[in-house]
Amino acid sequence: MLFIFDLMKIVVKIKNVTLVLGTIIFIVLSSFIVHYLEPETFPTLFIGFWYVMTTITTTGYGDFVPQTVAGKWFALFLYLFGITLIGVFIGKMVEGIGVYRKLKEEGKLRFKGSGHYVIIGWSQKAKKTIDELLLAKEDANILIIDLHHVTPYDKDYIHFIHGDATDPDTLEKANITNADSVLIFAPDTINDPLSIDGRSLLIASSIEHLASKKKKDIYTIVEIVRENHIPTFKHACVDEFVLSSEAFSDLMAKSALHKGSTKVFMQLLSREYGDNVWEIEKKPNWKTYNDAFESLKNIGANLLSESNDFSIIRRLQDEVPDNAKLYVICDEPTYQKIKLM
Repeated sequence: MLFIFDLMKIVVKIKNVTLVLGTIIFIVLSSFIVHYLEPETFPTLFIGFWYVMTTITTTGYGDFVPQTVAGKWFALFLYLFGITLIGVFIGKMVEGIGVYRKLKEEGKLRFKGSGHYVIIGWSQKAKKTIDELLLAKEDANILIIDLHHVTPYDKDYIHFIHGDATDPDTLEKANITNADSVLIFAPDTINDPLSIDGRSLLIASSIEHLASKKKKDIYTIVEIVRENHIPTFKHACVDEFVLSSEAFSDLMAKSALHKGSTKVFMQLLSREYGDNVWEIEKKPNWKTYNDAFESLKNIGANLLSESNDFSIIRRLQDEVPDNAKLYVICDEPTYQKIKLM
């Protein structure tokens, strides 16, 4: 028993890579030895491997049993050493899974995927945005960068990186140069608008610096508190701006002027209810906006705009540019039909 305990102490201290390689070598070598010692009882290497595995995992089916003294002595060796080795090996695997989960929750693992959405700064608005993204695209990979000690949103397809978003190492860990888009949110914990936008500008500048260094285009969307700060953000090559107070004020005004109108806007803003706004590409048979309008109307979709130009309804005979970004209003089944057109 003392020998077994001493053996376990030695095996436990072995590095994981060495333990894995040692376990594989031990199993393969033992399969050869069993086959060599009793070729009649274990006629093939696979049968030898089967016996070794059922022995060291304590399964013990009894379908193959050594008949010679040498075979039985080797079986005793498998009982003592093999079971100890495989027990430590399984324990190391379980421990490794636990360590991996802990590192993932604490945001210490590098993200190696691509085409993901990066959320910088945790807030209730960031959470709502993530929920909307998952409603629109259930398998979307979303990565949060924040200074929380553990992930603020533990859910499938959501990854977390702990760190300062102005630090290039943190941005590299998030694989930000291969992201679909980056969304920078204003923090809830800061009250000074100048400090909020200053922080966002510093993050945007860090992202742009990394993008130019890697010669990559990173689509960046920033929540801004003060409208007069927009010209400054444009110098940082930010692609889109969302004024955090503008939407609220506009909705309140429209609700006062047109009773119940906010329900229309809220439905279009959320994927959770009925028809929504979808972006589509120009189809080969659409020469003019009228072609697109009639084609979409026939399957139950309304052509809304080309990019942010809503005037196309008054110039249906104009040609549709090849690189046009068309937006339609329809439900999801209709949108799926449009994609197949």
